[in-house]
Amino acid sequence: MGYKLGILDQSPIFSEETTEEALEATVQLAQKAEEWGYNRFWVSEHHQSLDLAGSSPEVLIPYLLAKTSSIKIGSGGVMLQHYSPYKVAENFKVLSALAPERVELGVGKAPGGFSLSTNALQYGGAGPEILFDERFKTLQQFISDQLPQDHSLYGAKALPETKKNPSIYLLGASKNSARLAAEQRANFVFARFLNGNDEVLQEAVSEYRSIYPKGVFALAIASFAAETQAEAEKETSNYKIYKLQLESGRSISVQSPEQIELFRSQTDESFEVKEQEVELLAGSTDSIKEELDRLADIFQINEFILHTPIQSRKKRFKSFELLGQLTAPVLDWN
Repeated sequence: MGYKLGILDQSPIFSEETTEEALEATVQLAQKAEEWGYNRFWVSEHHQSLDLAGSSPEVLIPYLLAKTSSIKIGSGGVMLQHYSPYKVAENFKVLSALAPERVELGVGKAPGGFSLSTNALQYGGAGPEILFDERFKTLQQFISDQLPQDHSLYGAKALPETKKNPSIYLLGASKNSARLAAEQRANFVFARFLNGNDEVLQEAVSEYRSIYPKGVFALAIASFAAETQAEAEKETSNYKIYKLQLESGRSISVQSPEQIELFRSQTDESFEVKEQEVELLAGSTDSIKEELDRLADIFQINEFILHTPIQSRKKRFKSFELLGQLTAPVLDWN
């Protein structure tokens, strides 16, 4: 069974590494991903995170485009709640003019950080008064130059004009997010590494395809491949995700006790901590292929984006190299 494979890289800073070394590793991984046959390489947006260097995808993307030649490069994703849709559209139109058909704009709903960084991002700029759904809709309209006459910004155009606009993906983990993407005729990436419930995934798939059957519905999955099943399971045995359930009803997922304490230091709101069931594919290449085949068959998915949250640079690269063996001609589900 064939499917397109992509990589999501957060530019992790490992023990005794510098930021510069982490970003150089991202460049090297993008170049290797192109060599191994991956279809896309996305970089993330995280703020005030001491162990992640990826805080500005719109700055990192053009550098990666210049250091590669064919692989698609994108954001996974731009945290739109902080920014003007107009400016995001301009940024990615410029990138699309520089590298036609290679630029992808993934948009996320999460803040990408905790309270202090969120307040800093919105200080003197985009505030919370415009809801995310409206921001995303307006972004789509600026990208496609289809702002309606009744819009308060009618007449404003996001330039430059390009032969090929960037492909837009909404990132989410729910039926509601899938519906928003479909209604706006955007592609959708379901974050299975945050929500591994197959019932929720099926609801999201059904909702999306009932509205926008021609759109791309992809899965983002946490994975780690090793030469043997035992080696992979041993390496991932301590991987955990914690869900912080806030008194206000909001919830936030973090990956370490240190992140829990950092969040606690930035909020006065009480919250409960629950360890989440981890959805991480760990094993040999064959065992991971078996699970990807299962998901592809059940949900008719032929695009996966792989995220490898392992604290070893060498083992991460080896995992992506092994899984690159799965790149093959894509089946047509239509």
